[in-house]
Amino acid sequence: KYVCIHDCGNMINPMIVEGQVMGGIAQGFGGALYERIEYDTDGNPMNANFVDFLVPYATEVPNIEIIHLETPSPLNPLGVKGVGEAGCIAVGPVIASGIEDALQPLKAGKFHHVPITTRMIFAAVTGT
Repeated sequence: KYVCIHDCGNMINPMIVEGQVMGGIAQGFGGALYERIEYDTDGNPMNANFVDFLVPYATEVPNIEIIHLETPSPLNPLGVKGVGEAGCIAVGPVIASGIEDALQPLKAGKFHHVPITTRMIFAAVTGT
């Protein structure tokens, strides 16, 4: 389960806000765990298609709970704030922190880059 607490000020259309935040979270999971562009030695992308460039399926995104706060912005007459990328920003650091916490007894270290792959986790655990 993934819980997101979000404040976009006054929600004009709560259903759209919910979908926007959920979509951002799903995109964040892709960036944190799957989406990596690989290049050959000449700088050409090697996985520039949906067969080789992985994105998460809906079944690979956990259940999402969004808690909406509505703190009106004093900077505009509608009291609204941005909602565009709010869901995706925290996912990478949250995933990295969770993996680091789980591997802490093994002294596996920290993860500073995404996507975090099973290969990276194995290397951190084995020291290879």
